[in-house]
Amino acid sequence: MPKTKKNKGFQFENSLMELEKIAEQLERGNATLEDSLEQFSRGVSLIKDCRLALEQGQQKVRILTSPDATDVNQKNELLPFEINEELA
Repeated sequence: MPKTKKNKGFQFENSLMELEKIAEQLERGNATLEDSLEQFSRGVSLIKDCRLALEQGQQKVRILTSPDATDVNQKNELLPFEINEELA
């Protein structure tokens, strides 16, 4: 799986290409039932991984485009920590 499980072998584009191949093979209908189920299972796994990668990408975009995001041309600055007097 992508990033959350630290699998550095995951590549979104390669997964999409493999999904296309699986779909083509399943559409041909030449495989045995066992092979078809195995390919289908692999396809479901790839879809989950791709969906997770897309969700993580969307989250990064949201963070980078949020009003609170720092300007990429400026150095990241630490903001002062304010202690709530009522809680102290």
